[in-house]
Amino acid sequence: MTQTNELAPSFKIPMFLLIAAIPVVLVQKWVGLAIAIFALFLWFQAGSLRLIFSPTALEVYRYQTQIRNFPYQEWLNWEIYSPAIPVLFYFREIKSIHFLPILFDPQALQDNLRRHIPLGKTITE
Repeated sequence: MTQTNELAPSFKIPMFLLIAAIPVVLVQKWVGLAIAIFALFLWFQAGSLRLIFSPTALEVYRYQTQIRNFPYQEWLNWEIYSPAIPVLFYFREIKSIHFLPILFDPQALQDNLRRHIPLGKTITE
């Protein structure tokens, strides 16, 4: 398998948070402002980060620069929380645990995860 797959960005979570911040601002100004700032941060992340599933690793890029590389052979488990409305992506490696908001096409994420790291895979397989 030599194909790489880049996931398309998804702005659903940042957009939802930004819209939700509007009524919150009317009730709790600082809380609403904090939610809006967090939504803008996630919007920037969705626009600037790219996940690429290569044949050997999940690669994370900011624009054209690779910032992280997660070899599949080091993965122990992964899960997408709230599958009906995907919000959070969790994966565990040998030495670390990662939680990421879903800022990419959730179906493509799940399809690629199943292809490269089938659920139930153990490190010795």
